[in-house]
Amino acid sequence: MSSDNLEKAQAEGKYIRKIRSFVKREGRLTKGQAAALERTWPRMGLTHEQGLLDLDTVFGRQAPTVLEIGFGMGKSLVAMAKAAPEKNFIGIEVHRPGVGACLMDAEEANLTNLRVYEHDAVEVLRDCIADNSLATVQVFFPDPWHKKRHHKRRLIQPEFVEALRNKLAVGGVLHLATDWENYAEHMLEVMSTASNWRNLAADNMYIPRPQERPLTKFEQRGERLGHGVWDLKFERVA
Repeated sequence: MSSDNLEKAQAEGKYIRKIRSFVKREGRLTKGQAAALERTWPRMGLTHEQGLLDLDTVFGRQAPTVLEIGFGMGKSLVAMAKAAPEKNFIGIEVHRPGVGACLMDAEEANLTNLRVYEHDAVEVLRDCIADNSLATVQVFFPDPWHKKRHHKRRLIQPEFVEALRNKLAVGGVLHLATDWENYAEHMLEVMSTASNWRNLAADNMYIPRPQERPLTKFEQRGERLGHGVWDLKFERVA
């Protein structure tokens, strides 16, 4: 079905595309990743089937909880969890090699404050995360869908942002980052027009990279080439 025909069918109510937070890409686990998954999943893995989480039970303590959506290979997530042992961290990623790599690094770092989902973030948010329960949600470098006709597939959209707001406690923070300027502008527009958020940038635009977000190798290479990265932080105010 062509994109025009698909949009026509959607408009007529004949076909509704299920919103997802990802595009499935196949990838093979390395032996190390597979072994780490087998060893650590019983302790660090969470499943959608578990339903609504009691965070105090999951982590065995009361602590501020950070949720990262789409953690890739997990390098920055593991680094953040290691640097902030006083916080709980939950990562969501659909690509098994990324989950395996994250767990391998988490095991090496002896982390006890990290749990991961291998599932779609939209469904996890809806079914597993209690309202008003999170201190921070972070979405770093989501798929930019850079072709204009694909912009509607971008994760940061009003409906999704509202779902995130409901999961954050009042005073909680949504932290976004992208290396596509057009997506940064899109993010800023969506967040600036959404209700009950406050931009934490002094000029109501972007913020410098916060110290707690690790600088990735990709960013370091991009900086040398003159490529930009845009960070945004918005606080839930109601």
